Amino acid sequence: MKDKTVPKTPKWEEVDHTRIPNVPHIDQEMINHLERVSLVEFNNQAGIERLSKAIESANKLHMVNTDGIEPMESVLEDRMLYLREDKVTDGRCKQEVLSNAVKTIEDYFVAPPGNIPLKTKERDYGSNSKGS
Repeated sequence: MKDKTVPKTPKWEEVDHTRIPNVPHIDQEMINHLERVSLVEFNNQAGIERLSKAIESANKLHMVNTDGIEPMESVLEDRMLYLREDKVTDGRCKQEVLSNAVKTIEDYFVAPPGNIPLKTKERDYGSNSKGS
């Protein structure tokens, strides 16, 4: 039985571009902040333009009417997902598991730090760095 909220055929509507939020002005301060929190460097003007286009694409999602649509719990909602009993089937393998880690301390995996900001460098992405 199909869900009655799902249309039988695709429904296409023209996007009202006047209702799409504008891409914010991307200045050097925003670039520095995004590079610091995402640990990604934009490197050049092309990277900034990709960011601007990504923001523009994400803003189009605001136009999708989701009124009356229930959030999904799983992408496999049309299938029965069986749970198994949570039993230890192969215990006492701590050393084998820990041997997969590059580095361990006191029987814990040591992950590379992901929350330490990149070293900042003075970069000039061009005086015309902007959103569209």
